[in-house]
Amino acid sequence: MLLCIDIGNTNIVLGLYRGEELAAHWRIATDHQRLADEYAILLIQLLNHRGYGVGDVNGVAIASVVPPLTGTFVSLSKDYFGCTPLVLDAGVRTGVRIRYDNPRDVGADRVANAVAAHRLYGGPACVVDFGTATIFDAVSAEGDYLGGAIAPGIVIAMEALFARTARLPRTDLTRPPKAIGSNNVQAIQSGILFGYAGLVEGMVARFRQELGPEMKVIATGGLADVIAQETDVIQFVDPWITLKGLRLIYQMNQ
Repeated sequence: MLLCIDIGNTNIVLGLYRGEELAAHWRIATDHQRLADEYAILLIQLLNHRGYGVGDVNGVAIASVVPPLTGTFVSLSKDYFGCTPLVLDAGVRTGVRIRYDNPRDVGADRVANAVAAHRLYGGPACVVDFGTATIFDAVSAEGDYLGGAIAPGIVIAMEALFARTARLPRTDLTRPPKAIGSNNVQAIQSGILFGYAGLVEGMVARFRQELGPEMKVIATGGLADVIAQETDVIQFVDPWITLKGLRLIYQMNQ
């Protein structure tokens, strides 16, 4: 079975594939201080909880935007799973031409998203990733990665608001009863939830002007479902698109 690992700044998403089937998946907090052996113990516990063991994993694919943790997961892959992992980086066959000014500036997760978006949904496409940052990536009809846009993530925006304002209360990201809030909690919820829905609609409209009216819009990331309920411009919600891209790239390089 193939273990795909997407190492992000806030979360690490893991998926265990049996062929094309995503047999199990997990999301854990990114901890820069945790050692390879500590992550390995956690992974073994997660596998055991789903009825799998170390011996079931015969391949590992890694996409990482946290360089210090890349080596950590390479080490544990070798020591505990007995295999050298595929690390998505320059030189790895992806089938995607990177049209960015400096291709090395494109995060591995964005490349994996582009591969999966084109293969599974076709192009042109816009992938909206609601992660630590809110990232819009453009994929051409031919499958080229063209570039994108980066905005502060929803959680980052909320934390900045709470940190810089003395009187505004912390609140959960839930849907307010109306756009015009009757109290500070509702006002914050409206500004964040409806405000980010408006951000998505505006950016998608601009991308569509450049990519064409047939552009598909795929949302991913932990808050994709929440925002997708507030706008009709998101056509597909695919929380595991990065893992799917990693699996496809792994297959290309075997």
